[in-house]
Amino acid sequence: MKIAIIGATGFVGKALTTEALNRGHEVTAIARNVEGLTVDSEKLHKVKADIFNIEATAELLKNQDLVISSYNPGWTNLNIYDDFLAGSKAIQEAVKKAEKRLIVIGGGGSLYVAPGLQVVDTVGFPEEYKAGAKAARDYLTFIQQEKELDWTFFSPALEMHPGITTGRTGKFRLGKNNPVFNDKKESKLSVEDLAVVILDEAENPQHRRERFTAAY
Repeated sequence: MKIAIIGATGFVGKALTTEALNRGHEVTAIARNVEGLTVDSEKLHKVKADIFNIEATAELLKNQDLVISSYNPGWTNLNIYDDFLAGSKAIQEAVKKAEKRLIVIGGGGSLYVAPGLQVVDTVGFPEEYKAGAKAARDYLTFIQQEKELDWTFFSPALEMHPGITTGRTGKFRLGKNNPVFNDKKESKLSVEDLAVVILDEAENPQHRRERFTAAY
């Protein structure tokens, strides 16, 4: 399969790239600064691109089978809310023009912990992540209105960061709109297993035009 990964130099993007290559897929890694991707393979093509240039991005994607977006303008970006929404919508439009399938790595803040209550609105949600989480939530609402594009939106476990060091286990449980908790009331997933979840979905689609999640 030919897979384009947008945001390939980020924390999630690097794991996705590694997993896709290890499965034998041909990967086009798209990022603002491709120098940040140190992985090397004859099946890896590194492309520097501006995702806000919709026509150019669509042209870049036309020979791909699937697009995975792990786009994030950066948690320290003071304009993260607007930039995340604008960038995500631009990517969606480019993929639609290219007539490809899109898998989006969104946030876990939009998962429901109770009827009508999303994680991002709970007491104690970290203030430094709130703008980005709200942007991902609002983008989920936006893409849910899309009726033509073949899309999937993934919300990671509530704890999915470099501190989760379980590595690639391939063992996790899937969910849809609510966090997946273990018997300790924890919702955790390593970035390596996130990549397994996404590549499994890429190879064997189970969540077309819906959101899903995963955790141990």
